[in-house]
Amino acid sequence: MNHLSHAQFWRLLVLLTGLWAAVPAGADTVAAVQLLREGGCGGILPPARPLHHEALLDRAAQQWAAGSSPTAATRRSGYEAEATAAVHVSGPESSAVELLRRSDCRAVTDGALRDIGVYRHGQDTWLLLASRYVVPARSQGPVLAARALQLVNEVRARGARCGERSFAPAPPVTLSGTLAGVALGHASDMAEHNYFEHQDLAGRSPADRVRAVGYPEKLVGENIAYGPKSAEEVVQGWLASPGHCENIMDPRFAEMGIAYAAGHSSKRGLYWVQLLAAPRPAGGRDG
Repeated sequence: MNHLSHAQFWRLLVLLTGLWAAVPAGADTVAAVQLLREGGCGGILPPARPLHHEALLDRAAQQWAAGSSPTAATRRSGYEAEATAAVHVSGPESSAVELLRRSDCRAVTDGALRDIGVYRHGQDTWLLLASRYVVPARSQGPVLAARALQLVNEVRARGARCGERSFAPAPPVTLSGTLAGVALGHASDMAEHNYFEHQDLAGRSPADRVRAVGYPEKLVGENIAYGPKSAEEVVQGWLASPGHCENIMDPRFAEMGIAYAAGHSSKRGLYWVQLLAAPRPAGGRDG
């Protein structure tokens, strides 16, 4: 048993059985879920904090009942979910505690989930439990950039295959504050104006934007992405795409800047921009 001795478990089970029996007929499903979370499914799981009843998830549960998948229904409702659990039970609402305990008590008491939505029709109940995706604060930028740098240099150190091309190990790149600032500017512009292109709305290329801030570039490469929620996810996505992977593995690049910005309007995910560059030597000329 988790966290409880055998004797403690049976004492708690007797207590909860009394509580379940005390739930009046017609007690709603949300209250049944809260009771199960508080008791850890009769003591076999750690207790979990109560859930917040979320109207958007009520709407998503209704769409699920109408035939949508739980994931699609949650997305269409406007709820930005990081994690979800879907539970469907059939039976009288007065038996909700027992139905849920027998159906999928582990999902119902998942401590990582924070919100709940319910839709009931006849004897059937659809429950969606979820936690919201929280956009990383701007203050997390340096932490995520350092992690992305680590991942990029790890793959450069061992070499990689990018589509049909194989790349030998390459020297590490270092972070550039200047390149990071240019990357943030482009990510923020895409997020604000809802577009996804290397060329910005003023018609400037990545090299143009780098040159505009006085960076002495010899060669510039840019990777962009929309949607990934972590440094691990965005770097892995680029490595899975031959062209983006080739940028990361190009041994000519010596510096990197990376930044993200949260989208607006209907696109609320993260826009990512990675700039890779080879600076000209001091006093040098392009050649």
